[in-house]
Amino acid sequence: MAYQIETRCIRGDEHREGRHPFGAVAVPIYQTATFSHPGIGESTGYNYTRESNPTRAELEHIVSSMEGALDTVACSSGMAAISLCMELLGSGDHIICSEDLYGGSVRMFQTTGRERGQTFSYVDTSDAELVEKAVTEQTKALYIETPSNPTMQITDLKRMRRLADKYHLLLIVDNTFLSPYFQNPIAFGADLVIHSGTKFLGGHNDTLAGFLCTSRKELAERIRYLYKTTGAGLAPFDSFLMLRGIKTLAVRMERQQSNAMKLAHWLQRHEKVRKVYYAGLPEHPGYEVNQKQARGFGSMISFQTDTQETARRILERVRLIAYAESLGGVESLITYPMLQTHGDLPAKVREKLGITERFLRMSVGIEHVEDLIADLEQALA
Repeated sequence: MAYQIETRCIRGDEHREGRHPFGAVAVPIYQTATFSHPGIGESTGYNYTRESNPTRAELEHIVSSMEGALDTVACSSGMAAISLCMELLGSGDHIICSEDLYGGSVRMFQTTGRERGQTFSYVDTSDAELVEKAVTEQTKALYIETPSNPTMQITDLKRMRRLADKYHLLLIVDNTFLSPYFQNPIAFGADLVIHSGTKFLGGHNDTLAGFLCTSRKELAERIRYLYKTTGAGLAPFDSFLMLRGIKTLAVRMERQQSNAMKLAHWLQRHEKVRKVYYAGLPEHPGYEVNQKQARGFGSMISFQTDTQETARRILERVRLIAYAESLGGVESLITYPMLQTHGDLPAKVREKLGITERFLRMSVGIEHVEDLIADLEQALA
């Protein structure tokens, strides 16, 4: 029986009687480093937690089910998942990336990536012609964020798949902003999907986690080998917290999106706001593409204020909304990307993207939307 995604957040894609000892409804925390063997050359299926663990295996099953993946590995953070992904690429490889990309990803590519001998080109991946022009004989992968962080650019995944097929490239998609609840890149041809599980999947700003999902058997086997070798695995207790968070993903995402839509419209009408970046607004340049490949718009909003002073006043005066990095949790957060998430980007690159002193990013939570609006209104007053 094929379950709907709301059910798969809780059960995965199959009903398995007796899968937990003593009929436990919640997945037990197998807080053990190692497992005993029934006999010589025999195994219970688990040997050592760095390699695999029953609590983590259940989490990986759930995420694979939601993403439509063949296999998923749960990592100690989103950056650990990206690092593991980059281990699949070799020295001399060229990777084409979305120009508007999480600053931590850019930092990794420009440091450890370059030290490996890899090269990176950053282009507007919402323009497929620009992407194709960037392809060289050394290009091995397309690395996409859609919506992108933080200017919410939308990339057409089907068009990227066609380019990937034409030039024999891996298609890697960071799906953190929409989560598997709203978007499944594998259904549109992605070979690899990355999540910072810290964000919407965990949902409570209390656990670091990352996921690397794949649709291909040969990649799954390679990833599992590297995963065991590098020790990137998520701890059992954190796996339990992620499982608990994912159970409410559907209801959280719906409430957060509803709040974000109302906030985006309110911001558009405010005299001190010059531009609103939200994929759910019909005037957003990627609105139609997003509608074709996603089931929703999410709850990430960025906006430009009229002056630098206005932006700083908001950050210093919000009371309910927390001035903090990260995103995706039940609590609303507001961030200053030029100093925080994208502080490592060169100034010229930030300015080209519009990430200036007037630019703010907001992760909308599940509080009552009128309270969120009132908080922004008093901060702007």
